[in-house]
Order: sequence, then C-alpha cells, then structure tokens
Amino acid sequence: MPSTLTYPGVYIEEIPSGVRTITGVATSVTAFIGRAMRGPVNEPVTINNFGDFERTYGGLWLKSTMSYAVRDFYLNGGSQAVIVRLYHGKIGESPKASLKRDELNLVAANEGAWGNHLRMRVDDDVSEDMAKEFGLEVSDLFNLTIRDMKTGNTEGFRNLTVKESRRQVDLVLENQSALVRVGGSLPDTPPSAHAEPEPGHDIWENDTTSTGVATEDQGFDGGHLEGNDFIVTNTENTKTGLYSLEKADLFNILCIPPYKTDGNVDSSLVGESANYCEKRRAMLIVDPPSGWSSKDDAKTGIAAGVGTTSKNSALFFPRLRQPNPLRDNQIEDFAPCGAVAGVFARTDTQRGVWKAPAGLDASLVGVPQLSVPLTDPENGELNPLGINCLRAMPAAGRVIWGSRTLQGNDRLASEWKYIPVRRVALYIEESLYRGTQWVVFEPNDEPLWAQIRLNLGAFMHSLFRQGAFQGTTPKEAYFVKCDKETTTQNDIDRGIVNILVGFAPLKPAEFVVIKIQQMAGQIQT
Repeated sequence: MPSTLTYPGVYIEEIPSGVRTITGVATSVTAFIGRAMRGPVNEPVTINNFGDFERTYGGLWLKSTMSYAVRDFYLNGGSQAVIVRLYHGKIGESPKASLKRDELNLVAANEGAWGNHLRMRVDDDVSEDMAKEFGLEVSDLFNLTIRDMKTGNTEGFRNLTVKESRRQVDLVLENQSALVRVGGSLPDTPPSAHAEPEPGHDIWENDTTSTGVATEDQGFDGGHLEGNDFIVTNTENTKTGLYSLEKADLFNILCIPPYKTDGNVDSSLVGESANYCEKRRAMLIVDPPSGWSSKDDAKTGIAAGVGTTSKNSALFFPRLRQPNPLRDNQIEDFAPCGAVAGVFARTDTQRGVWKAPAGLDASLVGVPQLSVPLTDPENGELNPLGINCLRAMPAAGRVIWGSRTLQGNDRLASEWKYIPVRRVALYIEESLYRGTQWVVFEPNDEPLWAQIRLNLGAFMHSLFRQGAFQGTTPKEAYFVKCDKETTTQNDIDRGIVNILVGFAPLKPAEFVVIKIQQMAGQIQT
C-alpha cells in the first residue's frame, strides 16, 4: 500500500504481476580453438561471419586447420562463433615484431609474422591549441600513422605525447590500436618526424619517409600446437588454452580442429574437452582420427576409444575432401567439425534444436567428396556403435546420416542416445538456469513457488506449442513441480527451493519400415 495516507481521496498503487519471462538462450554459438595467422591469444572473440574472421585472424592459412573449419562453419549456415587463438612459441624466436623510431619502441599488438609487414610514420603537423590544453610545448606533440603493408589497414593517431596527459602514446595505442602497442618504457622526448616524400612518391616506400621492421626485430609464427598449449597446470585458474572459454559468456558447441602434425587431436584433450562441455552445458564435436581410412578402421578405432564416451559429445566419420584454395584448389582431406557445426546451426534456425541435424536436408555445402564412401550395410555396422556417418546421397549430395552421441552405442542403452534429445535438455537447463536467478534470496514459501510454476510453466508451454515435445496435451508433454512436496520444511530451513521439471523428448525416426502386401483383388470371400 502507499507509504503514507494523508489526505482523503483515491490512491493508485501498481501491484507486481509476478510474471518474469524466461527467454531461451542461443543454441548454436560455436567455439573454435586453434592456431591462426594473427589476432589476440588466449582471448575469446565473438564473430558473426567469415569476414570478421578474416579481419581479426587473417582468414585462411595453410598452418591453421581452424581457419578451414571456421570457413566450413559459415558455408553451412553458421551464425555466431567464438574464436580462441593459441600460440606455441619457439625458443630463440621472437613472437612479436617490433619497430623503432629514435627511442620510441613499438611492438605488434599480437604474436605472429604478420607484424613484419608493419610500418610507422611520425610527423609534426600538430595542434597548438591541444598543446596549450595539455600544458605542453608544441614540440612535445607528434602524430603517428601505422600501416599494415600486406592488408592495407592504416591507423592514424594525432597529437600524441610521451608526457603525462590523456594523449599519452602508450595509453592511446592500448585503447585504440589493433596493430601496435608501446614496447618497454616511454622515452623522455618524442620521436623525430620523418621526411616528406618526393613528388610522385609514396610515404611508405623507404625508411626515410617511414620506418619498417628490421630483420633482427621480426616476429615469428611459432610452431605446431601441442597438448600443453590447451591444458597445462592451472590453465583453468589462469583462463588460458581450453579454459580461455571461461571468459566467454555462452557457447553451445565446441570444435577443436586437428592440430598435431599427424592430423589428429590428443585423446586426453578430447576427454578433458568433453568434461568441460558437460560443465558448460555444451556439445563437443569429435573429428575422426586421420588413420580411419575405412569402415573397419572406424570399428577398430571406436572400440579402442577416442578419448571420451560423454553424453555431450558426438563423432562424425569420415573426413571431408575439399579443394584447397591456397594450393591451387588441390583436393585435400579436412576435419568435418566446422561443417557439421554449421549444419547444427542451420537446422536450429530452420526447424528448432529438437530436430535431428541429419537427413537429406542436412547437406554439406562446399563438400564435393568424402574421404571414405560408405554403403548402407557399412553404415549399418557403424551406426549402432555411435558413429555418425557422412554419406553421399543421390540428388541430395553429401549429407549427415546419423544423429547419435558417443553414448549412442546400442549396448549402453543410454537415455542420451540421440543428439537432439541431449541438446534440447541442455537448452532447457541453460535457459532455466539463467531465467531463475531472480529466485535467489526471495522468501521461500508458497507465493514464491507459485511464481516459479507460473514462469517456468509458461516457458515449457511455449516449447510445447512449437512442437519440441511428444504428446498432444501439455500434461503429456511436460510438467513443472514446485510445492511443499518438492521443498520440505528441512529444505526451507537450509535455504533450498527444489524445482522439478520434466519433458517428453522427441526422438528421431532412424528406421523407416514400409510393409507392402499384395491384395487379393476381386476374389469374393
């Protein structure tokens, strides 16, 4: 009621309705971890198309299997991705290129030989008014221009200084430049201006009008990634390697393209990644080992183990055979994880997360061949083992022809046998986890329980109306229970409220049986 009632008359009071809408989370944000030509290291960066990847990470690169996976992701309908670049340094090699003008030392913003193409130019066409505003002499200011000669990307910064001010060069570059940072301490005096170019000449042509990277100051691309680059002692605490994703708010699918020289991923990393995906309510797409060159290799390999049998992981076989644009379009084998993740995203958009990302609609764009052609009988041997086959189908082309998790082996009889069932559960879990944060510290009694039933029930009912569950009525499709039966007095005393949510999942029609019988015709009986 109003805090004070002073005068006779009518008072208006707004009463909260108790409705707190639960919004479903994204279902196909895909995280990629691997090597790239350029870009921040051990930092998750969200991109929305392959153009973003090219601008930030340099695009396709022969040394980066991740770059090809990201390309396939967007070719096949992917939308949002989270990229984590890792870098494996070598002893005796400088990871970052550096440039020097007088005593001002600049270093590339991140590791890699890409920084060897940087050039810098200093000029003294500065503002006298800015110098007065900062309480400095005009000679204390300078302009700095940085250019990446390979991409043409140019950055200009005016009225910088090495003195204490809001235009201090190290602070400005740290906050505004994507190309360079100040290396070491600032000099006492600003760098001298470069000479003006001769008429008809470009300022980037020589070291008189601009400064490039000296041979002894060049950066290097480092070596092939190793397991320790993904997981070492305390990586979870330091949020590096695989656990750089701790700095990402949400991802639903994880892809780790092959990084070893033999084209594989360490089985120990597969296991650790699967465990991490269970913690983060995400799916891990496992690539087939490069040695699986036949159906029998796949059967032997899955029996020996691929590093995990997690319900949050799925394996797809065989690898893709695609033209490599960086090698005159020669046909090579590529890991399928990126293309498969793209099909996941496309299916989620078109049909919903409850639809199996498989079938004739689950075509693999940009995939002219598969490394191992499979027949129906061979597919029939692999499918019961939890191996999802990629097949070439007439008219449809290359498609995903399986939708089982690594607990999809028939002998396991797991309730999480199918990918869409597991992904729907993860979607509901994450959505409810984020949508019920308001419950914390609320009075734990029937009014709260009623609000919980109302809001969670509304969310589940919206999914039912979209066709996410079995059943023709809400009662058959789902339930939300939160009352004195789920939360006892002892739970209340311990500050606990228990919510029970159940749903009847849709399962894919793996086997279609058509029975044909001859009719007796006109014979009268």
